[in-house]
Amino acid sequence: MKINKTIWLAPALFILMQAAQAQDTLRYTGRSLVNADYHNGQLVPAVGVHNVQTFRANREHPELAGGLNWTYNHAPMLAYWNNTFYLEYLSDPVGEHIPPSRTLLQTSKDGYNWSKPAIIFPPYKIPDGWVKKDYPGVAKDLYATMHQRVGFYVSKADRFFALAYYGIAMDKKDDPNDGKGIGRVIREIKKDGSYGPIYFLRPNSSWDMKHAVYPFYTTSKDKGFVAACNEILNSPLMMQQMVEEADRNDPLIPLNRPVKAFSYYHLPNGKVVGLWKHALTSVSPDGGKTWNYTPLRAPGVVNSNAKIWGQRTSDGRFAIVYNPSEFRWPLAVSTSDDGLDYKDLLLVNGEISQMRYGGNYKSYGPQYIRGILEGNGQPDKQNMWLTYSMNKEDIWVAKVPVPVTSKVSGSADEDFNALPDGQELKLWNTFSPLWASVKIEKAPDGTKALTLSDQDPYDFAKAERVIPAARKVKVEFTVIPAQNNTGSLQVEFQDAKGTAAARLIFDADGELSAKVGYRNSGIMKYEAGKTYQIRIELDMNKRMYNIFINGESKGTRLMFAPVASFERVVFRTGDVRRFPDVETPTDQDYDLKDPGTPVKQAVYFIKSLKTTAF
Repeated sequence: MKINKTIWLAPALFILMQAAQAQDTLRYTGRSLVNADYHNGQLVPAVGVHNVQTFRANREHPELAGGLNWTYNHAPMLAYWNNTFYLEYLSDPVGEHIPPSRTLLQTSKDGYNWSKPAIIFPPYKIPDGWVKKDYPGVAKDLYATMHQRVGFYVSKADRFFALAYYGIAMDKKDDPNDGKGIGRVIREIKKDGSYGPIYFLRPNSSWDMKHAVYPFYTTSKDKGFVAACNEILNSPLMMQQMVEEADRNDPLIPLNRPVKAFSYYHLPNGKVVGLWKHALTSVSPDGGKTWNYTPLRAPGVVNSNAKIWGQRTSDGRFAIVYNPSEFRWPLAVSTSDDGLDYKDLLLVNGEISQMRYGGNYKSYGPQYIRGILEGNGQPDKQNMWLTYSMNKEDIWVAKVPVPVTSKVSGSADEDFNALPDGQELKLWNTFSPLWASVKIEKAPDGTKALTLSDQDPYDFAKAERVIPAARKVKVEFTVIPAQNNTGSLQVEFQDAKGTAAARLIFDADGELSAKVGYRNSGIMKYEAGKTYQIRIELDMNKRMYNIFINGESKGTRLMFAPVASFERVVFRTGDVRRFPDVETPTDQDYDLKDPGTPVKQAVYFIKSLKTTAF
């Protein structure tokens, strides 16, 4: 029998082509996977990550939210220029794609303390009678819906610009980024904090410019401004970010396919790695002009319809940050030595604040992650700065130390007053809402302390310290509760995945107790303003722990859950959250009770922490 060599060679060549392509494809080869039944996915944390809320939505009391009362806030973008952080995000009154829409801007010098939001791109009125091709309805008292995938640009002349996009959604189910909107706009942000006029950078071809509220950029008499706009339009990587909103046949967009939320970074050899939603990826050999293959799912990378961010980090390695599940939680980081092979998966934020206001297409979780785009500044070489929205409602930033690691070199031994200013929380992971903050502040005795302050009816402050793994560990900490008639401080001793074996509780009734199962076991009454030196000797071999307070034994308690080892000490001003979970309905159509009013404040000063394996 004669064998057709051409037929025989075809599948072999195909396999070889696939293998060669795989060598140039981003992939995850690590073993860590997410269990989305837990908000933290049961991931090990990246050490030293600080999560800081910059904006808390408030419909009832806009005076507590910079004078703003719109509760849909999403799609943040981040840049660093003129020694200042700039944070841009969309805002709608209630839900996604329901106008009016505007874009807000916040600034910060340190990444922790943020300005009140300013309206940098205001609502845009669509002329009555406007119709959208192939979609029913006629515009009447309709405003544009904002939608953008790119927020900032620093020009070659070091001028700084904000960008945004006005789309048209005829109703709440219409798509404002279908290429049939109004167009992309741009304005300069100046070093003195003022703004230049708004111009259209690239209107959609379906839009009639005789209705334009803003002029086309070429009409500007500022030659430097026009040159910067041309730089953007001539940059394949800038234009690729605009594919969703642009004309479907826009000749300036190299890869004109229905792929979403493009991010990218350069490899040392000059090639560009591209990332899109659903963990799609490709590689460009020529700065984004062409792509080696149609974007395909990065092998091993789990990501659904949420953004994924990639960048080269200051240590010469690479990081991708995303929601590694079919849900928009947790938020995690994976690192790579070469920008293609990713081998670990560590937690950035494993908390889901309660969604206080229901709305159209509002998804639970920390999502739509973005970092600082290449060319848009670098605050420092010690950290990677990120931004995301929580529940499409509140805006957050995260500072992730570089190099990214899950390990600490030794036991905790921290007297906060003795540590250098600004370095006290270097090895701590924090979750710090505006109304439930985690800061270093002065204790009543005038010394520096890790201070958890909580007046949020639906959120909490959390600070956790990773420690070396041990089955037997002594934990010593000093705490001053500022009150004993409100609030709650819970101190947990957890394994690497966040499972608690033991918990102490300073409750609102002035009782210090321990969780021992279904019920709590009372330890003692505590007083407001008094200093408590607490020592806990945990022995997992016996599943017991001894409690000492101010040198006095308070007995032995049984751990309420077994763990393989102790690897975290956690201080939290509220109960563990289980909602939402993987069975929770997608859309929340209700508001929580009185979410815009703070409750009576509770403050706890933690002066020191020391751990010792024995």
